[in-house]
Amino acid sequence: MPSFKPAYLIHGDDHGRVSERRSRLRALAETEAGVSGVELLEGSACTAAAVVDSLSAMTFALGRRFVIADGVERWKEADAAVVAPLLAGLDADALTVAFFAREEGRNTAPEGLHKAIKAAGGVVAVEKTVKPWELPRWVVAHAATLQLEMDSQTARVLVAQVGERQQRLSRELEKLALEYGAGASIDADAIEASCATSSERRVWALADALVAGDAPAASAIQLELRAQGDRLPGLLNAVVRKLRDAVEVAEALASGQPPAQVKKGLRMKPKAADRLIADAGRREVGALRRALVVMADLEVESRGGGQTALSEETAAVRAMLAATA
Repeated sequence: MPSFKPAYLIHGDDHGRVSERRSRLRALAETEAGVSGVELLEGSACTAAAVVDSLSAMTFALGRRFVIADGVERWKEADAAVVAPLLAGLDADALTVAFFAREEGRNTAPEGLHKAIKAAGGVVAVEKTVKPWELPRWVVAHAATLQLEMDSQTARVLVAQVGERQQRLSRELEKLALEYGAGASIDADAIEASCATSSERRVWALADALVAGDAPAASAIQLELRAQGDRLPGLLNAVVRKLRDAVEVAEALASGQPPAQVKKGLRMKPKAADRLIADAGRREVGALRRALVVMADLEVESRGGGQTALSEETAAVRAMLAATA
């Protein structure tokens, strides 16, 4: 059975993580006290006066009672001052109050609330959004908490593969921990095998075919993906990114940079980097630039920004042929 502190403040600009922690605490509270033992104050109901009333209320219920106040990022120091005396006198064996603040800009939980919760023996936890360039280090650290070994290069592969959302990265790391077990050493091959859907792999194959100038393969894969329900805008986002990388690689090779140096700047698994360098090196820089323009234009059209009278399917096939010419 979990143990509870008398007070919590969960705050930060990672709103998804703050929401996750609220959901988890509420579920634990309802398991402990039942639905009737949990009072939720959110939105316009999350005021200092309402919290005071809830904490002061007399109840004949047995066991621990929970009060959840969600929205204290709108509070001022005066609100914290109203609540602080009641936090100081909390019955730690019978009552838990949890404050949640989804912070942004100047909307932050007041410092007085931080101090009052700490003084009451409570817990203050921050959920901050990690900057993109700090994500690989964050991934390595988070993997360690799950008893997984992962180096920074593998972490960069994971970020490149699943994106920069911390929630998605956390879920993928948890999946890896379940699949490989505590103490496992995770490499780029494990990332590719475990953290991508079959559809995602086919999208990468489409991008590879376009970079290589393989028109039959590109057209066939595109039609296959469309037949299984993948929408064109979603496919093209990854394709355009890959073509942009290919143009940069081709330009670097054309300027005289050795392949080994070019490879160091690529955020992808080594085998994928080798293939991209080889494919981009076999095509003219101008051809790859034209392919990028064609696919970027198709992406705009697929989102309703173009003026073409062609159907989406016809426009896609024509673009595949033009990009591989």
